[in-house]
Order: sequence, then structure tokens, then C-alpha cells
Amino acid sequence: MSSLNSTTLYHPPAFLLVGIPGLEKEQFWIAFPFSMMYAIAVLGNITLLVFIKTEPSLHEPMYFFLAMLSFTDLVLTTSSVPKMLSIFWLGSREIGFVSCLTQLFFIHTFSSLESGVLMAMALDRYVAICYPLRHSTILSVPVVVTLGSLVLVRGVVLVSPFCFLLHRLSFCQQNVISHAYCEHMAVVKLACGDTRINVIYGLFAAFLVVGFDMILIFVSYITILQVVMRLPSTEARLKAFSTCASHVSVILAFYIPALFTFLTHRFGHSIPHHVHIMVACLYLLLPSTLNPIIYGVRTKQIRDRVVLLFQHKAT
Repeated sequence: MSSLNSTTLYHPPAFLLVGIPGLEKEQFWIAFPFSMMYAIAVLGNITLLVFIKTEPSLHEPMYFFLAMLSFTDLVLTTSSVPKMLSIFWLGSREIGFVSCLTQLFFIHTFSSLESGVLMAMALDRYVAICYPLRHSTILSVPVVVTLGSLVLVRGVVLVSPFCFLLHRLSFCQQNVISHAYCEHMAVVKLACGDTRINVIYGLFAAFLVVGFDMILIFVSYITILQVVMRLPSTEARLKAFSTCASHVSVILAFYIPALFTFLTHRFGHSIPHHVHIMVACLYLLLPSTLNPIIYGVRTKQIRDRVVLLFQHKAT
């Protein structure tokens, strides 16, 4: 296409992903810890899914939500990390236009799903501590499935417009993405013309998902704290807090890098770009790696199954 005008769209046949800008030489070595984290994430989350499916004592709402979380982590990391490692190790930076939008769709949809599942797990802890005798009645299997379906549909409905809005933009033959994966705002920055709709809708979707989920999580834990502090004995309070410790750790592992990435994209212009991209990569990898470790250590049934598995292998 030799010339562009206001009515003609230009979509490059492929984008080029830089990786970690400013650390192109070092990213070969950065790939080694990333690959180890990815291996732990895949093995750990598959193990959790198998244990939850085969262990009858884990057929409870909290573990059904944990299974959803593990599945989400598997999709989230697998849609981004293999391509990331191919950039770091092989220099395979090219990704087709449609493939880029597909990767973007899966990353943002399942990030939204992860946030929604964490919110549902907070509601589960709220019901378990505030209404322990009605826990299984309130959070029956159909209710758990409905909650999981709703947060998945929410993610698909909110993220799909990202792809359509990007498809309507022209890219003026710019195709180098200063990122390690196809992220919405990183792609929007390459477009020429008016991108205000994309930016406004991106902010709207982010605040709707993260804002809504964080408010519900915050309210749930404030209520839990009030109920726990009214318990008569210190032992009972510690036991109640212990049941929430794993979930709080997982929340922090997800939301801290997520908020840092979101705010840096829009307001943190003084932060070095390579720091921003590193944290953005860890945002996808760190929760997926830590979730099975945290729940594996904190959950007696899962811990016992792991010990039994290693004992069988040893004999």
C-alpha cells in the first residue's frame, strides 16, 4: 500500500515484539528463571486440578474455585510465556496481526477471570466464617458453577471490544511493539489517528473489573475481620485467620503487580521502561507460580497427597 488516507486502514501483516526494551542482551539469561517459573506453574496447577478432581474431601466450594483459578493460570501463562521465551532465546520476535489480537484477547480475558475468581473466593471465605452452618447451602455446586460462568462471560464481553476497536485503527506501517507480549495499550500506542475511544474504553473495562472485584474483596474481609475479632478465644481467632491466609497471599501476588502495571502504563512515565515490562511479565507469571505452592503448603489434604505421591515413587 503506497499511500494512506483517512478512509483506508492499514494493518501490518505482523508485529515485532521487542521483549524487554533496554535489556535485549540480558533477556537471554532472564529467560532461564522465567522458564523455571513457567514449568512450576504448569506442573503445580495441573497437579492441583488432578488432586481436586480425585480427592473427595476437596469437593468443596473453596477448592472448586481453586480449580477455576488453576485452569485460568494455565491458560494465562500458556498464551503468553512460550512466545516470550522464543523472543528471549531464539530472537523470534514476529507475531501475526491476528495472532497478536488473539493473544491479547486471551491475556486480558483470563486476567479478568482471575480477578473474578479471587473475588468469588473472598465471598466464599465470607460465607464460611460469617455463616458457617449455611455455607454448603448458600454456595452449592450450581451456585459455584454460576459464579464461575458469570466471571468468564464478563471477561469475554468486556475484552472482545478491545479487538474490534483495534481492528478499526490504522497503524501507519508502525509494527514494533515495545513489550514482551501483545498488551492492549502497547498496541494502541502504535496506531495513528484518534485512539481516544480505545483509551477510554480500556480505562472503563479495567475500573469495572478491578474496581468492582477489589471493593467486594475489601468489604468481605472487613466483615470477616469484624466477625473474627468478636470470637471469644484467641485460638478460634487464629484458626479463622488461618483459613484466609492463603487467599490473602494470592490476592497480594496478583493485584500488586497488576496495579503497578496498570498505573505505570498511564501515569508512571518516569519509571524506566524495562522495569515496567519486567513487572508486566511477572504479573502473568508470579501468581500462576505461587498459587499452587501457597495452596499446596497451606492445604493439609493436598500436602498429604503430595507426600504420599513421593513416598510411592521412593518405593
